[in-house]
Amino acid sequence: GHTTGPSLNNDKLYKFAYSAEVYVDRVKASLQKSAGYRISSGVDVNLLWRNPDNDDDQLIKITIKDVQVENVNERPAAKNIFKGKSTEKTIGKEYLEALQRPIVVELVRGKVKTFYSYQNEPGFTQNIKRGLASLFQLQLHSGSSREVDISGKCNTTYHVRQDQVTKIKDLGSCETKKKGFTSHNRILDVGTKATSATVYVLEDSFIKSIKAEENFVFLLNYRRKTGAKIVSKQRLELKSVQAGLGLIAAKQVASVIKTLDPNYVAMPLEAEPVKSECRKCPSLSEHWQSIREHMHPDKLSKAEAAKSFLSFIQNIRKATKEEILKIIRSENKEFLPQVVDAVTSAQTPESLEAILEFLDFKDASTSILQERFLYACGFASHPSETLLKSLTEKFKGDVANQEIRETLVIVMGALIRKLCDRGGCKLPAVGEAKRLILNRLEKATKDDNVQMYLLALKNALLPEAIPVLLKYAESGEGPISSLAATALQRYDPSFLTKEVKETMNRIYHQTRKVHEKTVRTTAAAIILNSNPSYMEVKNILLSIGELPMEMNKYMLSRIQDILHFEMPSSKTIRQVLKDMRTHNYDRFSKMGSSSAYTGYITRGPDVSSTYSLDILYSGSGILRRSNMNIHVFDRNTELHAIQVVLEAQGLESIIAATPDEGEENLDSFAGMSAILFDFQLRPVTFFQGYGDLMSKMLSATGDPMNVVKGLVLLTDYLQEIQLQSGPTASAEFLGGLAIDISGGMEFSLWYRESKTSVKNRVAVFIAGNTEVDSFFIKTGMETTLEAETSLDFISTVQFSQYPFLVCMQMDRVESPFRTHTTKYESLPSGRRYTARRGKAATLAGNEFPLHQENSNMCKKVFGAKSDSAGSWF
Repeated sequence: GHTTGPSLNNDKLYKFAYSAEVYVDRVKASLQKSAGYRISSGVDVNLLWRNPDNDDDQLIKITIKDVQVENVNERPAAKNIFKGKSTEKTIGKEYLEALQRPIVVELVRGKVKTFYSYQNEPGFTQNIKRGLASLFQLQLHSGSSREVDISGKCNTTYHVRQDQVTKIKDLGSCETKKKGFTSHNRILDVGTKATSATVYVLEDSFIKSIKAEENFVFLLNYRRKTGAKIVSKQRLELKSVQAGLGLIAAKQVASVIKTLDPNYVAMPLEAEPVKSECRKCPSLSEHWQSIREHMHPDKLSKAEAAKSFLSFIQNIRKATKEEILKIIRSENKEFLPQVVDAVTSAQTPESLEAILEFLDFKDASTSILQERFLYACGFASHPSETLLKSLTEKFKGDVANQEIRETLVIVMGALIRKLCDRGGCKLPAVGEAKRLILNRLEKATKDDNVQMYLLALKNALLPEAIPVLLKYAESGEGPISSLAATALQRYDPSFLTKEVKETMNRIYHQTRKVHEKTVRTTAAAIILNSNPSYMEVKNILLSIGELPMEMNKYMLSRIQDILHFEMPSSKTIRQVLKDMRTHNYDRFSKMGSSSAYTGYITRGPDVSSTYSLDILYSGSGILRRSNMNIHVFDRNTELHAIQVVLEAQGLESIIAATPDEGEENLDSFAGMSAILFDFQLRPVTFFQGYGDLMSKMLSATGDPMNVVKGLVLLTDYLQEIQLQSGPTASAEFLGGLAIDISGGMEFSLWYRESKTSVKNRVAVFIAGNTEVDSFFIKTGMETTLEAETSLDFISTVQFSQYPFLVCMQMDRVESPFRTHTTKYESLPSGRRYTARRGKAATLAGNEFPLHQENSNMCKKVFGAKSDSAGSWF
């Protein structure tokens, strides 16, 4: 009655039946059809020694006997991989002998103080014994404590009711050397849930039965139908108590162990890391040859390209630097950019060393490969400090190509943000890169350099950069001011202080100087998006009517969009509109073609996605800015998936029109800027200056200009798990995107028409593999999902009359969509059981609805075209 742990009787042998089962399946599936296996055996337990000074200090011997391995679910003979195989054949003689060698455990007050086993035993069998020894650990009073077992040091809670004890282990609290990584953005990541419970039934102060169960669930956050679960069960039941050997007389534990077998060694109860060797695995070169054709540049918007990209990354992660360099050095220039995408995305120390050794930033001829390397760094799912340090060194050194130099610093900004988001803001390399960008921006005199550092800050989103961005937004010239304002627009509204809002109000209302329309509209968007006050909204509404012609229409459209889409500031706007001075016909009937519109692409239980399109024209009918955005969000997080901005200025002279106020001296310019998955890319210039414009117009083919092309690793999740029954498990989810975005502007002076197009072609492939690895069997489930689609955005403007006709179209083509799951069990000999199921569907193509005015105008534009076509002869 005075013990606080279970107590064994002297001279008795307790005979138990033990089983450990593992199941792997889809999350909602019942366990009857799962892949898995069962190990069952007899377990003999007897007391060797009890401390003469403390009854609650006992040394017990545990022996595994008569091991059997079988299917966890009944299978017909043809599908049973164990059929006709003895346990010795399945497990291997050496492993079976090791498994059946006894272990000795010292229990003090029911907790395992020391675990004794033989050295040089295989880690796999040692872990199975650790799993069994951990079951004998329990306390006989309710309460919580941190205790060490096979899973590591974990928070454990006991509930005791008469002869029943329930042990709940909080697996999230376990201190272990965790292996694996997660994706940078929560939406692209995998959600997990893990539980562990053990129920003990006691009789005569010792264990009568134990039932333990662990559950691990993995779900893709953006598609929770895609996921997997691992269930691990252990059972131990007392079958009989027989007469056993007597106790060993001794004062100390050490002398008992010496008497028993001097080869016993005290070992940690926490599992040791083990990994089974891959047999018959292809080398990196062999694997590359098997997928190479799918990585041709012309096939990059196909799902097969994304699939090959992911499998290549998995193999690069196992490869040495020499193996990687061998492929890079032997490949031709068509395939090299795709190899660079994959090698950089692998993010291992070996792959980084290989690619940095291969790329020479002093050589301008390989700038395409340098750019692909840098973009893959910008999209890195879990960048290391070493990567940022390497890029900072390259930036300080010689870079032959100026565009690569700009891209380098823009990517450094993205890496600063990703490392800071993971709590790495205090890392030396992050501090150095921050100082470099901020100090050099302060000293920069040339506009190009200022823009380059501002783009880096637009990616880094440092709170300490806000005052610098405010300065450039308010006092900088056109493009610089516009860039600083759009950088501020990317910050979370919680960072936008009173000072930021005061500056944005001064810019919008032009209190200190005249600003371009693009900067003023960005300032208004920042105000309206960051919890605006009644007066701020009222002043913006009162300004409509006093603004340049197209800006009136744009601001009006923006306000209507906020109301229609029920954005956060819509409540304040509705309050202000109750006042007749702000809400009257004169203000709300302004003519023009500029517009802003937001709508849903998808609304789902897991994530929703919206598209927004706003277009601002100059008074003469030429595009000033078109901005297309796609945002994806769940209940807690938002992801800026795509932004494509086309900007043009100073083009009035082509059609002999008058520029707007404050825009008389602007240089002719057109360009495109893109954000992809929260990462601002280096902007692309279509033409700069009147001479450049004229030569491009005269030689224009109307072919779109490529903005971004390549392979991006979106989801990158790997978690290795120690099951409490002994085996290790892993869950790996990879999501790859093959992307091709191009944009173009065409002018026809003859038809007085201009056309802007942005084509987004994407293919997605997601691969998940959840596996339990015992030394003699692997069991798991592979899940794949693939889709291809194309999103086109075209705006046609006819400026032969005023108000000119504008037709915007946003179309998605028909998209194939396929999912597959494969459950498997395989033995090292090559025997394998698989069960496959798949589903294919086609998502219908559609044209996204924009506002009614746009639909009316499209009818006129395309109606006018068909009329004029027949009037020549």
